[in-house]
Amino acid sequence: MALPDLSAWAVPGAEIPVRVTPNARREALEAETGSPVRISVTVVPEDGKATLAARDLLAKAMGIAKSRLTLVRGAKSRDKLFRLD
Repeated sequence: MALPDLSAWAVPGAEIPVRVTPNARREALEAETGSPVRISVTVVPEDGKATLAARDLLAKAMGIAKSRLTLVRGAKSRDKLFRLD
């Protein structure tokens, strides 16, 4: 799977809106300007596993450590907001 290069978004304090699709057939990440990043993960949405998988995939696409992304809102929702610290 080839991830898009989101390194230009790696600005401290940036807030990235995300729409997560858990339990997908394959992992994918789609980013378009002006809309939330769409992330599909293969894990099930229980105990925050899908949120962690989405954070890891987003961090990989941005070329940053996953610990730099903080979930601001959406822990139990498909629509999430991550902040880059």
